[in-house]
Amino acid sequence: MAFVHKMLASTYILRKCPKPSIGLHPLAGIHFADYSSNRPQKPVAATGKAFSQRKTQGGLQEHHQQEVALDTISPEEKPEVSFDKAIRDEIKDHFWRLKDELVNHWIGPEGRPLHEVLLEQAKVVWQFSGKEDLDKWIVTSDKTIGGRSEVFLKMGKNNQSALLYGTLSSEGPYDGDSRQSGYCAMISRVPRGAFERRKSYDWSQFNTLYLRVRGDGRPWMVNIKEDSDFIQRKNQMYSYFMFTRGGPYWQEVKIPFSKFFFSNQGRVRDVQSQLLLDKISFIGFTLADKVDGPFFLEIDFIGVFTDPAHTEEFAYENSPEISPRLFN
Repeated sequence: MAFVHKMLASTYILRKCPKPSIGLHPLAGIHFADYSSNRPQKPVAATGKAFSQRKTQGGLQEHHQQEVALDTISPEEKPEVSFDKAIRDEIKDHFWRLKDELVNHWIGPEGRPLHEVLLEQAKVVWQFSGKEDLDKWIVTSDKTIGGRSEVFLKMGKNNQSALLYGTLSSEGPYDGDSRQSGYCAMISRVPRGAFERRKSYDWSQFNTLYLRVRGDGRPWMVNIKEDSDFIQRKNQMYSYFMFTRGGPYWQEVKIPFSKFFFSNQGRVRDVQSQLLLDKISFIGFTLADKVDGPFFLEIDFIGVFTDPAHTEEFAYENSPEISPRLFN
């Protein structure tokens, strides 16, 4: 009976004791439980530990959210995208380019004094020293009609040249229509002025095309296109062959403009005419020698110059029987 009376008294005292509040430190709750009873009060200790873990996790989450908030931009701080502003900026840029073109026109051709242009004997038109120079060119192949050829363009060693490479395949497309295939080409982009106006190159004071290349021994076709507004002349161009020697050494290729022959849709015409150099639209290089396999062509620069030893104006004869309209 004494033992029962002692247990009831201890239970009564435990009920009278104040319970640990949430605001107290977890250790205070554990110490109070140990002081009030000889048995461990697991629920109280577990509550304090759970509160400590929740507080710790909450603090870590809050700290992580603060770090993320420092790295990200809130929706209120995101830059506003405005198409009207983009259009205004584009128009403003084109007007500035138009102003520069007008000023350069009054100064002289391409913004240089006229006497410098007239005395110029050589000119580098395309050179390759960075990615912005590669953006002035387009590469294409017979893949556009379902062929198997591949062509790529990248910077050469030391970023001082352009390397055109790929694989030529004469296998025709399986479309039941095309019979011939197997070509790769590299074409310069048409120069554009303010408001996307089409411009042209004036090479009228030069008589020879000048290139420094290094190839694998394959023959290439060099094509020059005149600038024309007539849709009937969109497939007309002037072409001549360029033969590479192969090997590790560079070669300088000089092709007089008088040697370029007239072709339409890839076919040499009977009626030949002289290439007009005052309005040149673009220049291109085409490989179509029907030899399947890899190829490469490395180009250092492309320019024009005046060869005083070359006096020929036109290399191809025309007779009344071949082209009677030229003699009417």
